[in-house]
Amino acid sequence: MVLIAVAGGTGLAGRAVIEEVLARGHKVRSLTRRPPSAEARVAGAEYVHCDFHTGEGVAAGLLGVDALVETLDARSGAGLRALPVTSVAVLNAAAAAGVKRCVLLTIVRAGECSVGYYQAQAARALSYEHSGMATSVVYSTQFHNLLAGIFSAGAKVGVIPAFRGVSFQTIATADVARVLVGEALVEDPGHRPVLAGGPEVQAMAELAKEWKGVTGSKARVTTMPLPGSFGTFLRLGKNLIPEHAVGQQSFGQWLQSMTHVS
Repeated sequence: MVLIAVAGGTGLAGRAVIEEVLARGHKVRSLTRRPPSAEARVAGAEYVHCDFHTGEGVAAGLLGVDALVETLDARSGAGLRALPVTSVAVLNAAAAAGVKRCVLLTIVRAGECSVGYYQAQAARALSYEHSGMATSVVYSTQFHNLLAGIFSAGAKVGVIPAFRGVSFQTIATADVARVLVGEALVEDPGHRPVLAGGPEVQAMAELAKEWKGVTGSKARVTTMPLPGSFGTFLRLGKNLIPEHAVGQQSFGQWLQSMTHVS
């Protein structure tokens, strides 16, 4: 039985990875600065306090670990600025602990986008690519949750935004987790770049209408421009990889499943 550690196991993607590891019959350890309460934990997973910034708890957290999956994330401020450095710390600690493989989750073509969040993701990927360890970098398209969050936020003021000329290839976190865990179990001694896209490419307006229909929102789907470099990035389809559609659950199917859960 393999022991897989998850750096960032309390986040959206990390939790999905933990569930996938357990479903495959392996052991999993979540490494986090703030272990969650008992009721918020995934049954069967081990939770260990671990801070890669200070080194506190790192050696104990990585003891006996065969592979590590990094899903750490931060959207802004000091946390975002520290992400690339944290990834280097994760790799160094894993190497010192004798971990056989490290796997990173990042974003498709992040290096081609000038937005700070994407640049931080690209820097992390480079650290993994240049590491002397056996590594995999999983380049994923946007999550279903991201689009649903955008639509939900806009609907609160009566508008469901649909950026003109923009399409997405969203993917379920469970599908991404399947790819991440699969890479953690690979025995290839080298570096593996892996692309993971959702099952279909859809215009943002189509996704917005789908969200409105499933949620029953009374807000209006409104087409609008998205200026700036990020808008250009999306209109050029840099966020799309239709030739690597590994996701199984579509946006509509995911919405239905979330509705049934709630």
